[in-house]
Amino acid sequence: MRAARFHRLVGLLVAAAAAAPAGPVRADNPARQPPFRILHVMSYHSPWRWTDGQLEGFREGLGDVPVEMRVSQMDTKRNSTPAAMERAGREARAIIQQWKPDLVYTSDDDAQEYVTRHYLNQDLPFVFSGVNKDPALYGFTGSRNVTGVVEQEHFLESVQLLRKLAPGVRRVAVVFDDADMWRPVEERMRAAARLLPEVHIGPWDTLRTFEEYQRKIREYGSTVDAVALIGVFGFQDAAGRNVSYQEVLRWTAENSSLPDLSFWIDRVHYGTLCAVTVSEREQGLAAGRIARGILVDRKPPSAFPIQTTGKGLPVINLARSRKLGLMPSSGVLLSAEVITGYDWDVK
Repeated sequence: MRAARFHRLVGLLVAAAAAAPAGPVRADNPARQPPFRILHVMSYHSPWRWTDGQLEGFREGLGDVPVEMRVSQMDTKRNSTPAAMERAGREARAIIQQWKPDLVYTSDDDAQEYVTRHYLNQDLPFVFSGVNKDPALYGFTGSRNVTGVVEQEHFLESVQLLRKLAPGVRRVAVVFDDADMWRPVEERMRAAARLLPEVHIGPWDTLRTFEEYQRKIREYGSTVDAVALIGVFGFQDAAGRNVSYQEVLRWTAENSSLPDLSFWIDRVHYGTLCAVTVSEREQGLAAGRIARGILVDRKPPSAFPIQTTGKGLPVINLARSRKLGLMPSSGVLLSAEVITGYDWDVK
């Protein structure tokens, strides 16, 4: 379903580009005119709700602005070696050089590291979304041509939702893979954990292999009451193959007796019990509105302060809740989005 929706979106973009009158190359032309060329560099891949939802939100934020859009997928969740990411970044930069877009929309951290930071303080405007790290680490603070939207997870709210489902939770382990993007997330979580005096957050485990993850999940059954599954993309199997996060979460749902939480709705679709989610649509929507202001109102990117989106959505997987023997109250169910099954069961 999500793949079909994304392909329909791409089809609409292609159709709009075909119907629009041809225009001159405008990347070095300060008097830009529609239809505007926008290159979207996504760190990850499609179909995936997180990346597709940001693009849909971005397009919504643009409104009726005539655009010709291209999408470059870096695919760094499935190809995460430094060489692969650098190659993907070079390919995106080559598109910029050859196609000369009027604006580049970059989503998530890897696109900032391997693409956006190469263009600091140049004429080409960049708008980002879904960024976990401090934008200053990429040199964005004070840059005249880069702005966008930072991703802020809803940790306190997610723990509070988990405890409404499982009131006995007092100890929560936290799991990361070893990707750099999780370091600022962990810092924010540790700071927020001080506001939860009734819950002990820890251990804070960084894991590298799927075998190590499986062993830890089994150990947690006798040491903690719940698990926060944050970084689950970088685990490798015995052959050195990257294990997909869907496979990791399915194994967890089928083998763990502990309630768990995360921050993204796609995790709940694949068996995580609950989340107060970061909205991919809100991230893209905010970025699209900024892009519209740059292209249509001709405001410089520096006129738009880097922002965060505050809206979070409570989400519960009812099938997982039942498997764990938890019975959500009607109040909790009415206040949350309820997912009734697992995505791997969808035919």
